Amino acid sequence: MTYYIATRVDGGMADAIARTEEALQAEGFGVITRIDIAETLKKKIGADFRPYVILGACNPNLAHQALLLEDKVGTMLPCNVIVQQLDDGVEVAAIDPVASMQAIDNPDLHKAAEEVRGMLAAAIARLG
Repeated sequence: MTYYIATRVDGGMADAIARTEEALQAEGFGVITRIDIAETLKKKIGADFRPYVILGACNPNLAHQALLLEDKVGTMLPCNVIVQQLDDGVEVAAIDPVASMQAIDNPDLHKAAEEVRGMLAAAIARLG
């Protein structure tokens, strides 16, 4: 089982980030964090890195449901979605919550993770 859902998109980074945020919103997610990895690595350790942004996507209702099922599941929230510049274009990839939740022995949480996976997969499909 792979641990992510991904697609390639046309256009540059800024356009891909905007389109990704729109696709996530259409599926009920808000972006609550945005980490520019290239900027952070340059600032913290002087390293050059390709354009790479991590978006923290959250569906408040589903996050609340998951937290009620397992109070430590917050260690795996929000759902990370990356937008990165590769040599041959821009890639958008989201965590597969079913894969990440396998470490937790809670069938109800697994059902919730399947719902989130479907929504993230739909958002990614909107981009491809």
